[in-house]
Amino acid sequence: MTKLLYIEDEPFLGKIVKETLENQGFNVLHISDGGKVMESFSVFNPDICILDIMLPNIDGYDLCQQIRRTNTALPIIFLTAKVETEDLVKGFNAGGNDYIRKPFSMEELIVRINHQIKASVKAILHTYDDVVKIGNYKFIASRYELHTPSKIIRLSQRDMEILEVFMCSQNRNIDRKELLLTVWGDDSFFNSRNLDVYIRKFREYFSEDKSIEIITLKGKGYFFVVP
Repeated sequence: MTKLLYIEDEPFLGKIVKETLENQGFNVLHISDGGKVMESFSVFNPDICILDIMLPNIDGYDLCQQIRRTNTALPIIFLTAKVETEDLVKGFNAGGNDYIRKPFSMEELIVRINHQIKASVKAILHTYDDVVKIGNYKFIASRYELHTPSKIIRLSQRDMEILEVFMCSQNRNIDRKELLLTVWGDDSFFNSRNLDVYIRKFREYFSEDKSIEIITLKGKGYFFVVP
C-alpha cells in the first residue's frame, strides 16, 4: 500500500482529502502542524508527500527543504492557496515536484499523485543494474529480467510496460481501461483480449511465490498483492 504523508492545517479539508485518498487505497498520515512532521517522517517512511505551504510553526517551503535533506527522491506535491508565479517558483526551488492551487478537485489531485508515483517508480526501475524485490522475486529492469526462485524469465517490451504499471500500483486498485490506454494506447476488444493473455502469463510468472497475487476485480480491473 502506497504511504502518503499529507500535511494540511485546515481540519475540514484535511478530513475530506484523507478519507478520499484512503478510499482510493492509500495509507495516509495526516499532520496539521509543520513543526511535528520530521519527528514522524522517518518512522512513517512515506512514498509521496502532499504539502501545504501555510502551516503552523514551520512553513511548507522550509519543511520541504528539511525533507529533501533526508530524502532527495521523495515526490513532493505542494497544495496551496498561494497563486503568484513567484510562489510557484519558490516551491520548485525548495524541492517540490508539482504544485496544485486551491481550490482543487480530488480527481486532479489523484491524477497528479499517481503521475508522481509512476515517475518515481520508473526512475527506480530504469536505474542501471538496480534490483527491485517483488516478494521472493528480483526484477532487473536494465536487463529485462525477472528472477524467480528457480529461473530467469526474459521479459518482452510489452511485459515491461505492464509490469511497470503493476509496480506503480502495488496493493492498490488498477483500472483495466487505464492499463489498456497506458500500454496499448486504446482499449479496443482486440487489445483487451491481448491483456487477458498477459495477465495469465504474469500469474504463471509469479506462481512460485503464493504471497504474490493478481486479483481480478470484476468489471473494474486488478489488484496486485505484494508482501
